[in-house]
Amino acid sequence: MEFEMSNNSDLVREALTALFINRDVSALDRYWASDYVQHNPQMGDGTDGLRGELPEGFKYEMGAIAGEGDLVFVHGRYTGFAPTPLIAVDIFRVVDGKLVEHWDVLQPEEQQTASGRPMFEPR
Repeated sequence: MEFEMSNNSDLVREALTALFINRDVSALDRYWASDYVQHNPQMGDGTDGLRGELPEGFKYEMGAIAGEGDLVFVHGRYTGFAPTPLIAVDIFRVVDGKLVEHWDVLQPEEQQTASGRPMFEPR
């Protein structure tokens, strides 16, 4: 499956849906590069850390997604990794139809915000 730059957001959406929502570990072979570079301090490079069983009660919800060149930004909610859900912005670099690099910013979800608006709204 070949993707052009304009389809990188679609590629990332498909990859995250397959792995985290449908729990299809074979998605790692289809969408992730074998030499995947990881900038999350709790994960090593490659896809081995993503191949393990997801924790009981794990849930991933995808929100806004945007792309700029070879980078795709995804706003999401991860439930089941920490005592409270984590709100994330995941940043992926895509090359030749494969996810080759990842950064993220994570923070616990707060129910009470100064604005009264939620930190995350699924799309």
